Amino acid sequence: MNSTEESVATEPGTTHLPPHGYTGNKDAYLRRLKRIEGQVRGIARMVDEDKYCIDILTQVSAVTKALHAVSLGLMEEHIGHCVVGAAAEPDPEARAEAIDAKVKEAADAIGRLLR
Repeated sequence: MNSTEESVATEPGTTHLPPHGYTGNKDAYLRRLKRIEGQVRGIARMVDEDKYCIDILTQVSAVTKALHAVSLGLMEEHIGHCVVGAAAEPDPEARAEAIDAKVKEAADAIGRLLR
């Protein structure tokens, strides 16, 4: 069982999957986002200090790549947890509806990332 499939105790004798696929990796995501936040502050400082435009663009590219990596990780977590969770719905009609909704969410998110 990987970190996205770990059960979480809610009441004595009951467990359920965490509410979000990234929950098991939340600390890692927060560390990455804090690092990205620092990079963005560094870019602002570079602009404030009138640094060379290509050097600034290089840093913007690095931040963009880091954000894309976070986005891809979150998308993988969504598919592995939310879409797969929808597929576990016992009622066939509700399952089909839940899968369609989660896949549409993923497709819409991918569309936003590609714009």
